[in-house]
Amino acid sequence: MLRPHPAVLRRLVDEYEALTAAEGARGPAEQNPRARDLAYTLCVSTGTRDVRRALEAARQWLAAAPAPAAETAPLAAAQHVPVTENA
Repeated sequence: MLRPHPAVLRRLVDEYEALTAAEGARGPAEQNPRARDLAYTLCVSTGTRDVRRALEAARQWLAAAPAPAAETAPLAAAQHVPVTENA
């Protein structure tokens, strides 16, 4: 199964959680069209049919994902070996 890029998945989870937290005081998040869209996208992205399971799967995948490129860039740069010509 293909998995979404961790950055995309992180944005989906963060936005869904922020929206449901804000909606908590006003009523069920399922009534909000954006929350429904995010729930659907999370379910499709994780291969689930329930947003709670989608969030669980997303959190597990994010925990297992490699560190973002920005955090590994110094290590990659430190390993760079310049190429010289033999003339």
